[in-house]
Amino acid sequence: MKPKLIVVGSAGRMGRRIISAALDSARFDIIAALEKTGCPDIGKDAGELACGKSISLKISDSWPAAADVAIDFSQPAAADDTISRCLDKKIALVLGTTGLTPQQHEKIKAASAKIPVLYSTNTSLGMNVLFALVGKLASMLGEDYDIEIVEQHHRFKKDSPSGSAITLAENICKATGANFSDAVIFGRHGKDALRKKGQLAIHSVRAGDITGVHSVIFGTTGETISLNHTASTTECFAKGACLAAAWLVGKKPALYSMADVLNIK
Repeated sequence: MKPKLIVVGSAGRMGRRIISAALDSARFDIIAALEKTGCPDIGKDAGELACGKSISLKISDSWPAAADVAIDFSQPAAADDTISRCLDKKIALVLGTTGLTPQQHEKIKAASAKIPVLYSTNTSLGMNVLFALVGKLASMLGEDYDIEIVEQHHRFKKDSPSGSAITLAENICKATGANFSDAVIFGRHGKDALRKKGQLAIHSVRAGDITGVHSVIFGTTGETISLNHTASTTECFAKGACLAAAWLVGKKPALYSMADVLNIK
């Protein structure tokens, strides 16, 4: 029997991609496509909206009585309700929303004591390989190499810097023993903005319809190493989310990551 799947934020850009990817994977029985009350797409066929194919499932604002797993890539404002609903109904949760508050991250940790939760700032397979590589490279190169992160996204992205850029910086700090709050700055400007030793700057670009580009630059006098990941469409995130959801079903309560899904050490 296929796992019963709920997609939260189903009329949004990522919600539609996730429904399309879930249908393509044939791994799930999609039993609910949810949107907030008042959304103009409520009542529309979720499959037709996602990929032009009717699946006889209307977008709704009502949670079903039971399911195996939910995927939510919507907005930070919706995260609290999603977590609470999954807790109440004992539904595994894949959460990919970025821009969450520290309080929401604490709520995720608390929920993972009772249900399996997978939280990731980026569910693409390639990006998660990059997450693993940057820390290793930083520790191998040492403190003589300056490190900068540049992230580029579309004009509609609300949070800045991206969650993925923050994860990259966190992994670098963890590998090098640096304190995130002391080492990381966001942008650089002014007449006296000389780079300080050990500083890690994150720079954000918002333009057009850029899906997602992340570059990590390691530079010293005489040479530069760059690691880059470019997402040409959101399909890679949706496929990764579906892979994560299928993997998460039946797992014991804990907080998981895409590294667990991909067995990245």
